[in-house]
Amino acid sequence: MPHSTVDLPELAALERIMELGAGQLKCQVADHVPGPAGRSYPLYTIALGNPSRDVPAVGYFGGVHGLERIGAEVVIAYLHSLVMRLQWDSTLHRQLESVRLVFMPIVNPGGMALGTRANPRGVDLMRNAPVEASEPVPFLVGGQRISARLPWYRGLAGQPMEAENQAVCTLVQDELLSRAFSLAVDCHSGFGTRDRIWFPYAHTRAPITHLAEVQALRNIFFQSHSHHRYIFEPQSQQYLAHGDLWDHLYQQSCTQAQGLFLPLTLEMGSWLWVKKNPRQLFSRHGIFNPLIEHRQQRVLRQHQSLLDFLSRAACGHALWLPTDETRAPMHAQALQAWY
Repeated sequence: MPHSTVDLPELAALERIMELGAGQLKCQVADHVPGPAGRSYPLYTIALGNPSRDVPAVGYFGGVHGLERIGAEVVIAYLHSLVMRLQWDSTLHRQLESVRLVFMPIVNPGGMALGTRANPRGVDLMRNAPVEASEPVPFLVGGQRISARLPWYRGLAGQPMEAENQAVCTLVQDELLSRAFSLAVDCHSGFGTRDRIWFPYAHTRAPITHLAEVQALRNIFFQSHSHHRYIFEPQSQQYLAHGDLWDHLYQQSCTQAQGLFLPLTLEMGSWLWVKKNPRQLFSRHGIFNPLIEHRQQRVLRQHQSLLDFLSRAACGHALWLPTDETRAPMHAQALQAWY
């Protein structure tokens, strides 16, 4: 086992999957970032499916906040499932002819090894992008530049984004924004007792340009998953924040005018795990992750259908995206529901 993975089992699991999928996965090291005790951790990116820019793509991200290990584990579990299915699933092989899937399951390995929300430099990667909220944000929670010793630190004003975020941006630019249609999902935990699917914006309560497209995606998911328990909403309904990375990348996609990019955040409701097992309150990791094995396995299972849905939705995007005739009523429907 490489020395970098001794204290980071998620990274070791990811490297085993990469070995299992050798020859079928495109695996790269986007960068190396520092961790505790002088260690260096690779930022792995993994891709499979059709590399042609003519097909749509989906990006899967996890581990942005080091405390929220379950986010990385959900993405790693889905990648493992795909690699195992490649051995026998002819339907999957046909699907991958029509889509590109890219993964960055552990965006913040240094923070994960330390057991901190921020990276080892004390920067919260979800408050680090060059986006300023247009309205007042909650004190500290919305992002602060007071000190890296306090949570939700944004980094110094005017400085480049952290290396982890730059690696995410490079992957998104190269693999997602270069296509006519792409989706992304970033897996987190720690908010409420319900699982939520958030879409931009976080920095303003104004609706995004492609609100009708988000509504159409929400509609087909709800229609095909009648027993789901997700709340689908703009993040701004819960709180506003500076520096949201997905706001930044979505805005970039709009200015480039090359294609449609819809980034989502899966925010798993970890308060439910605490409610079922109050002893988790006495563990820093227990506030954000299921600590009982059977509950963790259940969480890993229940979100696989969402991640798989996104790949199928990308393949069939031409069949569900709003047309010129349906865009206006879908936009109005979304405004009534969320704004």
